[in-house]
Amino acid sequence: MNILLTGGAGYIGSHTAVVLTQAGHKVVLYDNLCNSSSSVVDRLGQIAGQRLAFIQGDIRDTGLLGHALRAHAIDAVIHFAGLKAVGESVEKPVEYYANNVQGTISLLQAMQSEHIKTLVFSSSATVYGEPQYLPLDENHPTSATNAYGRSKLHIEEMLSDVARSDASWRIACLRYFNPVGAHDSGLIGENPRGTPNNLMPYIAQVAAGERSELNVFGDDYATPDGTGVRDYIHVMDLAEGHLAALDYLGSHAGWHAINLGTGKGTSVLEMIRAFEFASGRPVPYRVVPRRPGDVAVCYAKAEKASRELQWSAKRSLADMCHSTWDFQRQSESDPT
Repeated sequence: MNILLTGGAGYIGSHTAVVLTQAGHKVVLYDNLCNSSSSVVDRLGQIAGQRLAFIQGDIRDTGLLGHALRAHAIDAVIHFAGLKAVGESVEKPVEYYANNVQGTISLLQAMQSEHIKTLVFSSSATVYGEPQYLPLDENHPTSATNAYGRSKLHIEEMLSDVARSDASWRIACLRYFNPVGAHDSGLIGENPRGTPNNLMPYIAQVAAGERSELNVFGDDYATPDGTGVRDYIHVMDLAEGHLAALDYLGSHAGWHAINLGTGKGTSVLEMIRAFEFASGRPVPYRVVPRRPGDVAVCYAKAEKASRELQWSAKRSLADMCHSTWDFQRQSESDPT
């Protein structure tokens, strides 16, 4: 298949590009590089053994999207392009709705005009809001607690409406938990511009001495050590989940919401200790007040993915930490 990856030069998009290419698909990357680098395209070429097509463009540019779909005879789209920091979304909600919701409308308009009706959407466990029970399954009520989560929920609802309006649409909304880790080559990983908004790259930069300490947002949650508990999933497991979802849509029309997680929770302090062990470096930290919109505990029930997609997460917390540290060290030696 010919597959367009919006946000394809980003963290999850780039790893998915590797998995899709290795499975024999032709991948086209579409990215505005707002939180990634064109060097990722070069690195993907090294991993894949071939240059991947790349289009620099904004997800809100419907005309350019339509041209990309036509020029590359695209069969399906995997939609990663979106702003994704919870804290930032609370401070800049308009930017989040404009990029995430308006951008998805633009993509849908382009896809409709080109009669392309297979879409895998990068959603998030934040659509569940404050957990009413754990583990979170796909039947849990949705009620986001921040602008980022609400933007994802709005998109899911739009996609559900689209699928109901036309039975030929095939749409999977993959509700991620917390992606971490890097490709085994060390060539690609999570490398955000500026101050990281996610835990793992921040920990890596502290361990490497690039930052003096980690802020732990709250130690008074109702958890075993007082810090937030999340379901961390290796990015390569997540990438393989996208391939499985694409295969699933080949024989399943309609709208489908599916969790991608491990089903296990890890606290911030547990993650710090695991990373210290993997890297052999200390990770100094200090406790600061909770962030608005954060929940105490969030982890997945991933039985639907196992049943429907024949997929499950295979990589361990140690794998996540070791691969992140390998990527961090390689990035220091080759900062491009």
